[in-house]
Amino acid sequence: MEAKKAFQQGEVPVGAVAVLHGKIIGRAHNLVEKLQDASAHAELLCLQRAAASLGNWRLLGVTLYTTLEPCCLCTGALYAFRIQRIVWGAADKRLGADGSFVSLLSVPHPLHTVEVTRNILAKESGELMTTFFQQRRKQHAQDVG
Repeated sequence: MEAKKAFQQGEVPVGAVAVLHGKIIGRAHNLVEKLQDASAHAELLCLQRAAASLGNWRLLGVTLYTTLEPCCLCTGALYAFRIQRIVWGAADKRLGADGSFVSLLSVPHPLHTVEVTRNILAKESGELMTTFFQQRRKQHAQDVG
């Protein structure tokens, strides 16, 4: 749902939801274009909102669900916020930090471990990304031509 909101707003269609004890405590989608902020990734915004809802930056026991493999920025945030688990959808060959570009989540962290579940609903997430970029390229060709 969050990724579709991003898509409808002309943002790269990435969405994230933070869950604690079966309850959603944060949700977000990419806002990079709207905010003109390269760090306004769905995952980071979601973690910030989850922390605000709990009144605590330590998101112990929280699972973050995201439609795209996290990048280096978002992977760092997973550790900083002390996320217990991440579940991601489609691989990101351009910026993915769980093996597609670099493998940060497989390097043992000295203080914290993040459980990883990969490729959940990867086909659906990947199709949304493909459609978004096909439309963007088509629009760019029309604007240029």
